[in-house]
Amino acid sequence: MRGETVIVQRQTETGRNSRNEPRFEWADETVNDVLVAPGALADVADATRPAGVRVEWSLFWPKTYTKSLAGCRVRIRGGEPLTIIGDPQPYASAPTRWNRPSEAGRTDG
Repeated sequence: MRGETVIVQRQTETGRNSRNEPRFEWADETVNDVLVAPGALADVADATRPAGVRVEWSLFWPKTYTKSLAGCRVRIRGGEPLTIIGDPQPYASAPTRWNRPSEAGRTDG
């Protein structure tokens, strides 16, 4: 198996506005060798969001990547940024190069 390159986006504080509230920008970080697989596609309930669709991907991060992914976004295959759900935690003992599964998704509509 071979992973692919994805772009992880993290919010970084770039300053303060006139009311002393923080201003943020997304900073890109390239991560190699991530296993990427399409997740389940499901329609969001009409009552919740009319015409909305949730697109999900399953990602498996390499053992060498140990940074937290909480609050991050990911760009897969040059697509739109997707939110990483939660903060993926590593398996105690994984027999392969990948030990941290996660999901990424977006809701439109």
